Amino acid sequence: MNLIDAHCHLNTRSKAKMKLALERGAAFVSINTDIPFFDSLAQQEAVVLDLKREYPDQVRYIGSFESAGFGSGIWVTKALDQIKRTLDKGAVAIKIWKNFGMEIRDDSGRFVMVDDERLDPIFDYLAAQGVPLLGHIGEPRNCWLPLEEMTVDSDRAYFAAHPEYHMYKLPAFPSYQDQLDARDNMLAKHPNLIFVGAHLGSMEWSLEEVGKRLEKFPNFHTDLAERICHVQRQGMYDRDQVRQFFIKYQDRIIYGSDVIDDGVSTDIQYADRFQELWDFHLSYFGTDQKMNAPEFEGEFEGLDLPDEVIRKIFVENAKSMYKF
Repeated sequence: MNLIDAHCHLNTRSKAKMKLALERGAAFVSINTDIPFFDSLAQQEAVVLDLKREYPDQVRYIGSFESAGFGSGIWVTKALDQIKRTLDKGAVAIKIWKNFGMEIRDDSGRFVMVDDERLDPIFDYLAAQGVPLLGHIGEPRNCWLPLEEMTVDSDRAYFAAHPEYHMYKLPAFPSYQDQLDARDNMLAKHPNLIFVGAHLGSMEWSLEEVGKRLEKFPNFHTDLAERICHVQRQGMYDRDQVRQFFIKYQDRIIYGSDVIDDGVSTDIQYADRFQELWDFHLSYFGTDQKMNAPEFEGEFEGLDLPDEVIRKIFVENAKSMYKF
């Protein structure tokens, strides 16, 4: 296997992306998410199970659980039952989304943060079973800035399209630091939980901050999905520091593109998008060529990482974490 895209959303049964994977020796980890503008978790799972049956070597998936009804007397039981069912069907990990911390409130109107004790039974179960938890907790730090002050165009476009998650406009919501503190508190409470901090753990603006968590929490891992442009922007100012980060933590970083195949574009367009990103990212990490990114202005140089580091980030770490 030459590449594992360990953070994407295969929400349609389109075949062009699967043909590309076969041609490239690539594989996908599709992530089911409890998100308002996705199909239901049951529908997402049905799609990815169909793909997995047809392409067993190319597809793994991460399950999730519904947040609806949180706080009721039966919610934890229902959530655990849902987790157990999706694991029985073949899920290799469980996803928790940013609605914990940014959307869900309890009966008193208080935001439910990820370190809420009512979530502890879920984390205890996953830790006991050795099942990884993929956590998209909080958002990029740009989320708390006005659009014109954001550092990359991809964040600017997302929060312009999703103002309900643009925290700059919602000052009564928990702060950026509140999100990180809750995540860190949760990890401190559950030291045996295998945790993958999606999107560089929402610390994309500072690899130094990511490194602090990797040092503090031995079971903390991170993926790069949709945040490589932030890495490239930091590399524009201090390439050596960025390069040394990836060498030092080569065993705990997982590649992902975060492509969302939701049927809005054509099958071929999704396959082309995967190929475009894979090639661009492999060139960035594997060569020293001069490059530009569409998300910000300025030129930067590829990291030219050793082959064994590339292999871990793009293949072996996902292979180990997600049971290929």
